[in-house]
Amino acid sequence: MLNNISSLRLLSICLLLSQSSFSQKKGENIGTEVVNVVKPYTPTISDAFKIKETPVLDDEGNAKKENIKYNIFSFPVASTFTPSKGKAEGVEKEEEAHLFNNYATFGGGNYGTFNGELFVNHDLGNNNYVGGMFRHLSSQGGIKNVELDNSFYDTSIDLTYGIREKDLSWNLDLGYQNQIYNWYGLPADFGSSLSAIDRYNLISGINPEQSYNNLYLGSKIELQGSFVKEASVKFNRFSDVFGSSENRFYAKPSFAFDINDTALKANVIVDYVGGSFEKNYSNTNANPVKYGYTNFGIAPSYAMQGEDWTLNIGVGLFYNMDLENDNNSFLLYPKIDVSYKVVGDLMIFYAGAVGDLQQNTYSDFVDENPFLSPTLDIKPTDKQYDVFAGLKGKLANNVGYNLRASYINERNKALFKSNDYNENNANEEYAFGNSFQVVYDDMKTLSFYGELKADISDVVTFGVNGTFSSYVNEFQGEVWNLPAIKLSSTLDFNITEKWYAGANVFYVGERKDQKLNTDIVYVTPPSHITLDSYFDVNAHVGFKYSERLSVFLKANNITNKSYQKWLDYPVQGFQGVLGANYKFDF
Repeated sequence: MLNNISSLRLLSICLLLSQSSFSQKKGENIGTEVVNVVKPYTPTISDAFKIKETPVLDDEGNAKKENIKYNIFSFPVASTFTPSKGKAEGVEKEEEAHLFNNYATFGGGNYGTFNGELFVNHDLGNNNYVGGMFRHLSSQGGIKNVELDNSFYDTSIDLTYGIREKDLSWNLDLGYQNQIYNWYGLPADFGSSLSAIDRYNLISGINPEQSYNNLYLGSKIELQGSFVKEASVKFNRFSDVFGSSENRFYAKPSFAFDINDTALKANVIVDYVGGSFEKNYSNTNANPVKYGYTNFGIAPSYAMQGEDWTLNIGVGLFYNMDLENDNNSFLLYPKIDVSYKVVGDLMIFYAGAVGDLQQNTYSDFVDENPFLSPTLDIKPTDKQYDVFAGLKGKLANNVGYNLRASYINERNKALFKSNDYNENNANEEYAFGNSFQVVYDDMKTLSFYGELKADISDVVTFGVNGTFSSYVNEFQGEVWNLPAIKLSSTLDFNITEKWYAGANVFYVGERKDQKLNTDIVYVTPPSHITLDSYFDVNAHVGFKYSERLSVFLKANNITNKSYQKWLDYPVQGFQGVLGANYKFDF
């Protein structure tokens, strides 16, 4: 052992001596030598040391996990903690507006205008009620440059009795209306061939007043859980002061069935109209001019519905009886419409084809034009088909739109045309070229309709719509008094909680009419007269004094244009009406 230690020591001393002999001395220059590298070393994968086998990992962390089961011993612990009860945050509840059952409206303005309405409704019990409505609108006239009386008067009263139950709704209506108008629309240059005195005497002797009376009785019933869904019936008696009279009876029951998730519906229609005029416009008849038509119709249809589409397919079958001329006919009409949600409620495509037999009446014509002569030719209009297609939906949550194109084919389309002066009937106040007749034509109409409605906010609503039409007719020289363009717009808003206001504007394009004046009227050849287009601007403002009482101010024809709605019939200029509305309960 000692020998080995001695040997190691001797070896260490030799190595130290050797190192010392080869070390560079201070200040000694060992020189330089150039080394040329022929090829750099490029290691390869084969030079790396490769592990020949996978090492065994025997660390504790790699051991297989053991499933540990815990047993918890529970025992009750007394607690004196009492949680506080939750309290709902207080929210101010808006007071609900009281809905009154009755109201009265009164107003007056220039031109001697008076407007009044009274509506009353009273519950007799839990399920039945009675109600009534009285309306009056009159003006004393005063239109500029009009020589005849141009006042008008319109009064009506409607009474109703009804029953409301879970599966039944029924009402009975009774009403009466009296209207007084004047044929004040004398032709231009009327009486120009007469002396001033003769012309004055002639105009002074004209009493242009016409009075209409309308009495009706009707009823409607709606049923739940029955194949008879609803039924309505109405009788109407219409007459005037010149001995004209008209009776109309209308009944329409509706049936519905559900067969294999398909809704089958059927409407049955019975429509009768009959009346007479004492004379024709030429005063060439010895007996009254009578008319009478009865339409029997049935319109079955069934509906199908998918996730994004609906389809209604039906047909209308009518039997038309001309009671005065013994001219009867069967008529068939399509009743088809389909809709498809292209982009949900944002864009819905719809299309269809419908037709109908339209019963024309003296009463309906007067509602549209009260300056008719009591010498009309009454017959129904055969609306053979109306083919349409369009898009509707929403541009935003509060903006809706509707675009529609249609093509309509009609036979015996009713048109209003001005009457000429009739020297054979000169004793009648409507025979001086100051009244209108009804003529018929076969017509095809291509029209485009657009509508935009917007609830700009909770207090502002806006709407605008327009119709653009093109006509092709067969017999008449023009499509009398039908405009190619009709536009309208409305705006309503609440200024404050108490103040509100609104406005509406409408535009009607040019129309055509015809006049042939003879004898005491300036003589002209038959000519087509163009009635100028017109704007009518109306506005209103109101103040809610209380929940019962409010006052309002209305302004009509703000531009003060005395335009002609009908040939030689200028309208009143600027009209202002101040009034109040009062709501109440019994």
